[in-house]
Amino acid sequence: MKRISRPLVGLIGAALGGLAVFVSLQFTLLGRETGTLPRFNIQDTPIDRETHGVTSYASIIKRAAPSVVNIYSTRTLRERPMTPFFDDPFFRRFFGPDQDEGNRRPRAMKTQSLGSGVIVSSDGYILTANHVVEGAEEIKVALATGGREFIAKVIGADPATDVAVLKVAAADLPAVTIADSDKLEVGDVVLAIGNPFNVGQTVTMGIVSALGRTSLDINQYDDFIQTDAAINPGNSGGALVDAEGRLVGINTAIYSRNGGYQGVGFAVPVNLARSVMERLIKFGKVTRGYLGISLQSEITEDLRQEFNLPDASGAMVGGVSPNTPAAKAGLESGDVIREVDGKKIADSQQLRLTISQTSPGTTVVLTVLRSQAVRKPVSKTLSVVLGTLPADLESRGDRTSPSDESAPAQDSLDGVEVTDLDAQVRRQFHIPGNVRGALVSKVDEDSNSAEAGLRQGDVLQEIDRQAVNNADDAVGLSKKAKGDRVLLRIWREGGSSYIVVNNRKEK
Repeated sequence: MKRISRPLVGLIGAALGGLAVFVSLQFTLLGRETGTLPRFNIQDTPIDRETHGVTSYASIIKRAAPSVVNIYSTRTLRERPMTPFFDDPFFRRFFGPDQDEGNRRPRAMKTQSLGSGVIVSSDGYILTANHVVEGAEEIKVALATGGREFIAKVIGADPATDVAVLKVAAADLPAVTIADSDKLEVGDVVLAIGNPFNVGQTVTMGIVSALGRTSLDINQYDDFIQTDAAINPGNSGGALVDAEGRLVGINTAIYSRNGGYQGVGFAVPVNLARSVMERLIKFGKVTRGYLGISLQSEITEDLRQEFNLPDASGAMVGGVSPNTPAAKAGLESGDVIREVDGKKIADSQQLRLTISQTSPGTTVVLTVLRSQAVRKPVSKTLSVVLGTLPADLESRGDRTSPSDESAPAQDSLDGVEVTDLDAQVRRQFHIPGNVRGALVSKVDEDSNSAEAGLRQGDVLQEIDRQAVNNADDAVGLSKKAKGDRVLLRIWREGGSSYIVVNNRKEK
């Protein structure tokens, strides 16, 4: 079975040459700074793709490698000894309570982990991966040349993108040149620089295998550069540079069967990392833009036909929460967001990332396609003042058995049973008071509805664009829906989305 794993191993033990060690040191708590941005060396021109016949990258590495540092982070782990005998009263009688407590008391263990980082300003700001330093009590940074070491402070960290910013008290450090990762292309040569397995600084070469990799469940906000340049434990937080030695990404994860390099590595694009870094330096935290909508995971062919869309690009709005920026701007369920400030939106993941990278209070212009039943959709332009993404969005409720008081829905939704949303049902399924519709209490597993993705616990909000207010509405509208396809709008786990039931299939 394949798995996603970090190239940094939290406890690099005997398998990696004993890098996990026990130490006795004085540890200092990490501080936090906020302030004006340092001076970065940014070069946003694309690389020269017409040059051929390169025989060496030595001069490029001499330029970029001094900017890549080794990071050693120390943590305290507490382990309870494996003494199952002391759980038995018989043995406790012989050993006594003092001996029992002494053996059962957790023991502190100092462990050291290895990662990499990139100097991004000459006055000591370092970009790395959050998981390299997360939970650390002391962080040491070692330069690649000269043998100098520094104690680093964490300026800020963003687990959602796996980005962290460190600061060391030093000047005239070799800062990397930062490129524009949006100008990368598949096939561009890239080099990964880091300290895998603590063998010392190492450079590996590959190409950009893919761009904009999402839905990998590595970070909350995925938008990875994929590369076949070798990335191994210790490379995390290190540099991915282009053929001119400019930083294009921060190495963060590998796709592997055994935890080692297998030709599929991922890096956070430097444009995303830089956006996070600048907010961490200026404000000490990352605040993200907020629309207040739920999104369709994808625009299927059935949905494309149902909404008369020219193609499947864009992000479809499943629902709009009341009193949110989206609601105030006039965004509606069924709208397909095709552009944000003139930038084309390919899918819901890209929209989510784009809005998250935009500061709250910013006015963005959305270009949407709005469906008109059988007629061609119309293009609309909406201006939205983004809000701040709430720290705690509505949690997903547990799925339990529904009420037995249900009415069968016939005809087009054959095999589906629904019930009204009374107070008991709302409590049971954690359904907010502003959600209207009928609860799906049962779905025949052999029905067309089940095949389309409808499941027990969903709330039917619309059938063929007609509002469902209760179970009787659901039954009545399902009897009227006689076409080859039935469009359902449902609420599930905190958001709304669309499902198309194919009535052409006989069950």
